[in-house]
Amino acid sequence: MFQIGLNPYGFSHTVGLQAFGTPRANPDGTGLRGFIRIATDIGARCFEFDGRWLAPLNNDEIAALAAELPDVPRLCSYWLQHVPGETLDEAIRATRTIGARTIRIHLTPVLEGARAKQGPRWQQLIAHARETLNRESRRAADAGLQIAIENHQDFGSDELMAFAEEAGPNVGIALDTGNAFAVAEDPVAFAMRVAPRIKHVHLKDYVSQFTPEGFRLIRCAIGDGCVPLQEIADVFEDSAIPLGSAVRREDTLLTASIEVGALDARHVRVFAPDWWAGYPTRPVGELRIALDRLKTKRLDDNAEYRTPWELNQSTSAIVDYELEQLRKSVANLKALGWMSHG
Repeated sequence: MFQIGLNPYGFSHTVGLQAFGTPRANPDGTGLRGFIRIATDIGARCFEFDGRWLAPLNNDEIAALAAELPDVPRLCSYWLQHVPGETLDEAIRATRTIGARTIRIHLTPVLEGARAKQGPRWQQLIAHARETLNRESRRAADAGLQIAIENHQDFGSDELMAFAEEAGPNVGIALDTGNAFAVAEDPVAFAMRVAPRIKHVHLKDYVSQFTPEGFRLIRCAIGDGCVPLQEIADVFEDSAIPLGSAVRREDTLLTASIEVGALDARHVRVFAPDWWAGYPTRPVGELRIALDRLKTKRLDDNAEYRTPWELNQSTSAIVDYELEQLRKSVANLKALGWMSHG
């Protein structure tokens, strides 16, 4: 079904990436080595690295690190900075040197589906993303790499597929199982639409809390929320495409990273009319399905939804919270038979 590994974003304070470069960052974050240790401890069958860890290392240092890693698929994560003349030079260098074959990127800084907040800048973000992706995908292909665009709470499934198809055969989708809700799509329907170009999966789950403007997406252990994980897995199991890792071999499984949600709840304001500005027309029935799924694991309207990070609790409290949800996620995935008990 899936070859399940880990990325650092579900325990970002633990590893020191949360609020990176600011006073709120964890001064004792475990960093890259700590991430590798935790991934190894849970039996990760793929490793997804944050590019900020690799940027300070020269090629020899990255190659030495690569030689220490288990022989499993590797990915490197980046995102567009939206600066003039942007390239993926560093992403290509680090990804190749660490022995990975996939660059996972997201295209814009938009979260919560809130593209309307960008005003005219939204079209500028789209234009920059398209131009950069189309140009850099060819350079990645020349380096033997593929690019996986994540649904990072900014674009819908049809929009991402259009980006990928225009950019070339080495460009596909990294599906975040929870983020479809943030653009008011049903996660299962989203998975069906991107299945022909799926490259990687982020396993994420949420509980919801409804508000007058829409709903909040609140992190929880994977398997404890309202994301229909088994139905999504069945989409890829039943599809006719070869389920591949970076090399897309018939005998490999689709790689997936455990990614517990962000430390900040996401407020998706779908009941506010201006939220929909800039979205293509879509059937209302799919929104109803998504809302019904969200109601299956719903917090009371007045319940505390904030994480220890949002409540400004101590570093140790935040780390304990993150690692407990990671441990529970692994236990749930083992109970599903998706990860080995060994």
